[in-house]
Amino acid sequence: MGSLKSEEALESNCTNPLNPDELRRQGHMIIDFLADYDKTIEDHPSPNFFGYYQSNASTAGILGEILCSGFGVVGFSWVSSPAATELESLVMEWLGEMLKLPRPFLFSGGGGGVIHGNTCEAIICTLAAARDKMLRESGEKNITKLVVYCSDQTHCAFKKAAQVVGINARNIRAINTTKVTEFGMCPSSLKQAIATDIKEGLVPLYLCATVGTTSTSAVDPVKELCRVAEEHNVWVHVDAAYAGAACICPEYRGLIDGVELANSFSFNAHKWFLTGLDCCCLWVKDSAALRQALSSQAEYLRNKPSESKKVINYKDWQISLSRRFRALKLWLVLRSHGVANLRKYILSHVRLAKLFEELVGEDDRFEVVCKRNFALVCFRISPSVLSKQGLSTGYLSGDASIDNDNIKDEHTVKEPVTTTSNINDVNKRLLEEINGTGQVFMTHAVVGGVYAIRFAVGATLVQERHVRLAWKLVQGHADAILRDRP
Repeated sequence: MGSLKSEEALESNCTNPLNPDELRRQGHMIIDFLADYDKTIEDHPSPNFFGYYQSNASTAGILGEILCSGFGVVGFSWVSSPAATELESLVMEWLGEMLKLPRPFLFSGGGGGVIHGNTCEAIICTLAAARDKMLRESGEKNITKLVVYCSDQTHCAFKKAAQVVGINARNIRAINTTKVTEFGMCPSSLKQAIATDIKEGLVPLYLCATVGTTSTSAVDPVKELCRVAEEHNVWVHVDAAYAGAACICPEYRGLIDGVELANSFSFNAHKWFLTGLDCCCLWVKDSAALRQALSSQAEYLRNKPSESKKVINYKDWQISLSRRFRALKLWLVLRSHGVANLRKYILSHVRLAKLFEELVGEDDRFEVVCKRNFALVCFRISPSVLSKQGLSTGYLSGDASIDNDNIKDEHTVKEPVTTTSNINDVNKRLLEEINGTGQVFMTHAVVGGVYAIRFAVGATLVQERHVRLAWKLVQGHADAILRDRP
């Protein structure tokens, strides 16, 4: 790839109009750079990208990002940029109403919303608010006794966030999930964990419930978990980073029923909302707790509007001081597409995922590993197919398991044994060969000890033909792998 020539120093008249020869030279140079980019940069926004939850974009989102960068707003306080502050509070109110969030989460109900860069930031901020609020009530001496709760399917960012705010790593409880609950957190398991901690003199602080986990898009039972937490004054944060966007659709809004009992809620508009990185939307009921934990004061930040307490200073709702004009791109997306078209876009991905799920179900060599809730399908080559060549033990946690005592010794087994490890290895090989073609990209998850291939529909330009092509590729490589097995 070419590079800018450092020896070509800028001349004092560099802002003057270019003459025809110079215009031609610089135009050719730009074309060369674009050609180099096209040749060497990976094309991850491809409609054949079915790996991670995507950060999908749109013309409106891209335009908003360009304007955001062009304006150069620092936006940390109302006085530094009234437009950035007012627009952010406005779009967060709009979006909260689209999600039908309870009124206490909105500015009109005493709460409020703020745009962060990502979910990890949102969790750090709400953890800090919960921590300081608890320590004011129970005493700072209890800081080493604070305990936080999540499931073994909660995003890894939660553990990082907890450690950042000073939670002892030994006090992070990851509640085990199983196939029985479709890998959602079990309220009775949470209740038992909290009771055990209280008995040991610890202080339950914070629960992170997830709507749409990364591995399988599992949904924690928000209402039931909130009721358990409510008994012990535990702050509940609902992390809907991926699936929150779907909750603007009436078909999915019920999955966050119970959010009225939670303390905070967040979702990433940059994942499934045509907004592009970075844009994490966070709402809190108790904005005062957030400000008390995160407020930053200095003489150069003092001004009459701030001292009047009548304006919002978003510097006190986040970790850093300066902030980008992120609300601009979200506002443009909402204004350009509207609620109806955003719902249509999200449901189109769900429809394509359902199609893929049906294709998997039509081929008896494969199975869907867990329930499809949104636009993610987790599948694998079925153990029953492999058991034709050996005895399969590839069960998920919570399934009926094989009684090893009833398996005869090696001298009485007539067929070779296919273990869970063997089954996982076969599916791992399948994924590697699929991705090795460079035609599509998928990822994997391990749940209940089982290796599953993740097919996540989320590319902006994906169509049915891309889904069918991907499935044809899966079948073709499965044919070869199963043929090769002894």
